[in-house]
Amino acid sequence: MNAGKPLVVVGDALLDRDIDGETTRLAPDAPVPVVDVVHDRCRPGGAGLAAALAARSGREVVLVTALGDDPASRTVRDALRPRVRLVELALEGTLPVKTRVRVGGRPVVRVDDGGGRPGEPDDTVRAVFDDAGAVLVADYGRGTAVAVRDLLARVAWRLPLVWDPHPRGEAPVPGARLVTPSGAEAYAMTRVGDDSLRAHALRGTRLADRWKAAAVAVTLGEHGAMLTRAGSDSPMLVPAPYRADGDPCGAGDCFAATAAGAFADGALPEEAVQRAVAEATAFVAGAGAGDHSLWQVPAEAPSVPPVRPLDPFELAERVRARGGTVVATGGCFDLLHAGHVGLLEGARRIGDCLIVCVNSDSSVRRLKGPGRPLTPEADRRRILGGLGCVDAVAVFDENTPEALLRKLRPDVWVKGGDYTADSLPEAAALREWGGQAVVLPYLDGRSTTELARRAALARTRNKNSAPPR
Repeated sequence: MNAGKPLVVVGDALLDRDIDGETTRLAPDAPVPVVDVVHDRCRPGGAGLAAALAARSGREVVLVTALGDDPASRTVRDALRPRVRLVELALEGTLPVKTRVRVGGRPVVRVDDGGGRPGEPDDTVRAVFDDAGAVLVADYGRGTAVAVRDLLARVAWRLPLVWDPHPRGEAPVPGARLVTPSGAEAYAMTRVGDDSLRAHALRGTRLADRWKAAAVAVTLGEHGAMLTRAGSDSPMLVPAPYRADGDPCGAGDCFAATAAGAFADGALPEEAVQRAVAEATAFVAGAGAGDHSLWQVPAEAPSVPPVRPLDPFELAERVRARGGTVVATGGCFDLLHAGHVGLLEGARRIGDCLIVCVNSDSSVRRLKGPGRPLTPEADRRRILGGLGCVDAVAVFDENTPEALLRKLRPDVWVKGGDYTADSLPEAAALREWGGQAVVLPYLDGRSTTELARRAALARTRNKNSAPPR
């Protein structure tokens, strides 16, 4: 394990410029939209973004990249110095600038400008690899990976090396621990198959063989990533923890940076890819590469932002702020069964989000008696949070959820079974803020108690029918 040593990021730094504006009319001289500029922001991109993302966890990060004396290079240098240690190659020419014009958060056009050629590495660059704990190559096809390729080839066999490839870039050096092409890049590099999961796995395996890499993770956007190995017919699909609607620009850098950091901490490839999928999803769900807090000089090392599930109170406020309907339901949910699922699916269809209020272990024990719950609180939260109809889970320790409901203030409170809306214990609390209690039909014969009884009966029968020893 190399957790105490720096993560070295190698690759092509760029300057990303986002011009955000509004458009309400077409130009008089051509049928193109006129964009009225609201914001014009610049930030490091390419390997610069990958290095900044890797440094969010507080680890030491060294960026080996080519920078010059042009304005774009100076902007990138000034933004990165508070976060990472820069080891520069000379840049002959100017730093590339990628300008996106966006309306409503979506790109309308991108303009690329500038470009140069990296110089040769010196002894300072060589010394960086001698002290590295892991290496990430963020190859954007601009020549930095070519300039230091011999050094990378030597370290790949003794250090975890993650290579994020580019269609115009170099093939990864043999021995890479993980290569992270996108689905589109993997197809462009192989021209094999269609858009099925089987085809993604086949392409990943073939690329791992071609590159002599230990593993290839084909990133699939909202579907997660497909982890494959050379010569193996057992791919692993690592799904995204939830659907993230946001700007995906920079998500690949986040994925690769997270995986490299995980390897530096001693993680296995499966663990590294799971962590990378989760962080890339959270990155897209947040402000993405345009997150201004990423480029503010921190007083101390920032922590990695939390990943879903969403805080239920934050979710309720968001939905209310846009005029939506907050729905909540509650119960022990000790053994999740078809009756529960039917209730939850029906409750979610009522409004714009569903928050499930779950009894804590001690609350279940008081209500149901010794031996309950059968499923501990952490597992019940995990199971409920994994259902597509559940947006957030909140736990309460009292016998009833009234105190929690007064904090959440849902518009609708849903229960199932033999109740009437007025007889629900929580109905009086709902009326305090104008909420509505409703009852949904419940599937007959489905209950945790009945499931537990049948399981105990089956166990007794099996025990009695066992042959004598």
